[in-house]
Amino acid sequence: MSLRIAGITDESVVDGPGIRLVVYAQGCLQDCPGCHNPETQNLEGGRLVTLEELTEKIERNPYLDGVTFSGGEPFMQAEAFARLAQKFKPRGLSLVTYTGYTFEYLFKESRSDSSIYRLLKSTDLLIDGPYLQEKRDLNLLYRGSYNQRIINVPRTLSSGHLSISKGAPALLP
Repeated sequence: MSLRIAGITDESVVDGPGIRLVVYAQGCLQDCPGCHNPETQNLEGGRLVTLEELTEKIERNPYLDGVTFSGGEPFMQAEAFARLAQKFKPRGLSLVTYTGYTFEYLFKESRSDSSIYRLLKSTDLLIDGPYLQEKRDLNLLYRGSYNQRIINVPRTLSSGHLSISKGAPALLP
């Protein structure tokens, strides 16, 4: 199986807790004014890579604390991203997923698309919501605008209530 990606950052400390490999999904329909990654919006752009290529790249770096899926919109390729997560999560790496959708919308959509649920279930921290230029705040951790939330997905799914992080979230296993 392949993913259409815009690129990869081998090591990042700004896209979630710890040292992270970041995979940028190619394709997004949100078209947020002031988007941080406008080059990732084109559905036909980027390049195709196999899950095996990405898994090998992740496994070659012993310093990683986790992986981040950014974009573009990872949930537009939920099946492939969920399968990729299933390959590295057993190694103890955490997953941060950025999305322009809200958790509530994704959870509703997951009732008819099991790949969305599998990607949500694999995610430790979800940064949700569209970037809103009028709510931009450069002091926010991991986010560009203050409408975006940092959601502890395992806690949310187990409790049935949104678990939103107010400060810096702990690095999740």
